[in-house]
Amino acid sequence: MQWLTYVALYFVIWWTVLFVVLPFGVRGQHEDGVVADGTEPGAPVNPFTLQKMIATSVLAVVVMLLVLWGLSNEWLQAYWS
Repeated sequence: MQWLTYVALYFVIWWTVLFVVLPFGVRGQHEDGVVADGTEPGAPVNPFTLQKMIATSVLAVVVMLLVLWGLSNEWLQAYWS
């Protein structure tokens, strides 16, 4: 495969993992009892966006390595052929 294929695959894996990581540790305004005027009560108080992006990147690398291992594994290639 070409390097652009690997970049595209990582991009898809990264976004998929992001949607898995996003809900962890989120507390809504209504749970803390402080709802800012004009906002949705379920809006997160502190979404920890930077930490989630870092965690997503690390997990996406792990998943990408597993995918690359699977693609290069002869046993798996024989199974799919």
